[in-house]
Amino acid sequence: MSAHSYLRFARANARFLGFGFTMAFASSVGQTFFIGVFGPAVRGEFGLSHTSWSAIYMVGTLLSATVLTWTGSRIDRLPLRRYTTLVCVALVFAAAVMAQVPSAAWLVLAIFLLRQTGQGLASHVGVTSMARYFDTDRGKAVAIAALGFAVGESLLPVAAVLGIAVIGWRASYGVMATFLALCLLPAVWWLLRDHDARHRNYLERLSRPISDSNAGTGTGRAAAAPAWSRAEVLRHGAFYLLLPAALAPSFIITALFFHHLELAALKGWSAAWITGNYWVFALGTVLASLAAGPLIDRITAVRVLPGFLAPMALGLLVIWGFEQPVWALPYLFLLGLTSGIAFTALTALWAEIYGVRHLGAIRSLVVSLSVLSSALGPLLMGALMDAGVSVESICGLFALYCVGATGLQTIGLRGLRD
Repeated sequence: MSAHSYLRFARANARFLGFGFTMAFASSVGQTFFIGVFGPAVRGEFGLSHTSWSAIYMVGTLLSATVLTWTGSRIDRLPLRRYTTLVCVALVFAAAVMAQVPSAAWLVLAIFLLRQTGQGLASHVGVTSMARYFDTDRGKAVAIAALGFAVGESLLPVAAVLGIAVIGWRASYGVMATFLALCLLPAVWWLLRDHDARHRNYLERLSRPISDSNAGTGTGRAAAAPAWSRAEVLRHGAFYLLLPAALAPSFIITALFFHHLELAALKGWSAAWITGNYWVFALGTVLASLAAGPLIDRITAVRVLPGFLAPMALGLLVIWGFEQPVWALPYLFLLGLTSGIAFTALTALWAEIYGVRHLGAIRSLVVSLSVLSSALGPLLMGALMDAGVSVESICGLFALYCVGATGLQTIGLRGLRD
């Protein structure tokens, strides 16, 4: 697909694509790449070790994963405008709680709220709405909305580093809460102003009869796709073969970003160097996502996904083998490539295989499992670091996981191709 055609699609659907972008950007407040920057300051104020801070993060994130299957599935039942409003108000509250947290014990609640509203629901709203309301252009829609993650990754971590240095970590989260309260809600209300007509078209599309020739293949478009329930997905064997690869980015990238400042210190890199180059990760994410979108629309996500963990595995080997600061750049870029492909292709994959009628419930299940894996990753890496295991060895183990997960994914995808 040409850049001109991409731009034409974006202009024709600018308001709704802007909504997806905005929700993806707003999710940054509860994403690990943002919270992780506050780690050293939080640990210093409350006297926490790597393991104890990681454990707090894990407990808060696990609590989020526990309720996300319910809160995320509500998007199938509530009007999108009302659901989004509730998510945005909760996100503002979460940032305000983090700014005022009085003790280490209260950090569990603050992390739970940030992970639930930011990483969980804000991203869920933006991406699920793109996958649900776009049919033949689903890949492109998700790719464009996912640019919000890339912009957040590029701008907010280095802004947080500067904010912590100038006004402190609490005030920095307070400023973020204020910004969200003043800007986010008015923005999403305006962007969803003409959503009623789109929702009527979606309901009409769902009412069309399912094509028997395409049902169950995962290759038909939304109107011809099956309408699997979440219970049926849990009985689908291929789902479990796909999960280890699907969860790998959240497990590994979350662990790395949560401990990036410690990783940088062990490598002899400055905090400003690693966070200031998050734009390289974002660049890789953008390029991969925009390239994957049209491919998904043309040949399906089932064919785009194989090998998507390879760039991340190579990036991990960069950390394993090299020490000079310049190697942070290819490392971040390669992680970004996997992140961009994964977010676009995996979101489209669930819609291709299982249909869109219950997509909110199905994707909330996957997001909940991703949140669970993102809770375990930082704890595992923190415990290994406290036990004296080198960063290089940890990255080597993560690379081996990528290889094994890719093998299982290949088996699972084989039965889903035409």
